[in-house]
Amino acid sequence: MAGVAAPLLPSLKGRGRGWVGERSEPCYLAVMRRVPAHLTVNARALRNAPTDAERLIWRRMSIYRPRFTRQLVVGSYIIDLACRPAKLAVEFDGAQHIDAEDYDARRTAFLSEQGWTVMRFWNVDVAQNPDGVVEAILHKAAECLGGTHPQPLPSREGRRRGQ
Repeated sequence: MAGVAAPLLPSLKGRGRGWVGERSEPCYLAVMRRVPAHLTVNARALRNAPTDAERLIWRRMSIYRPRFTRQLVVGSYIIDLACRPAKLAVEFDGAQHIDAEDYDARRTAFLSEQGWTVMRFWNVDVAQNPDGVVEAILHKAAECLGGTHPQPLPSREGRRRGQ
């Protein structure tokens, strides 16, 4: 059917779902905000040069669900490790955070206002017990998603069929 032009469909601009009032842009564009270029560049640099603590945890976390993201920009802050579905922010604090308590408190307050739960771990603790840190993060993510019971059901170990 070469040479046959398809009929033009009428424009749906400003009508139906996905449009905001008289605007000419979809509502999802009205909500999304562009991340400032300097934050994107900074987050990319941090992803490409992770700390030892971030590397230890990421190797273990990358196989689990829900998915986690490294160096996620939220507002004007960059979260070390984030679980978007659970809105869980994980921060790994090294020696530079000893003098930055006010900044960390402001960041935690901002993230909390945005609905994020914030967990903090010292790099030393991560180095000494990375598996324990991963377990704590996964437990908190499941808790934030509402998928874990505080007391697990007893196991069926030791039972045999017919008993």
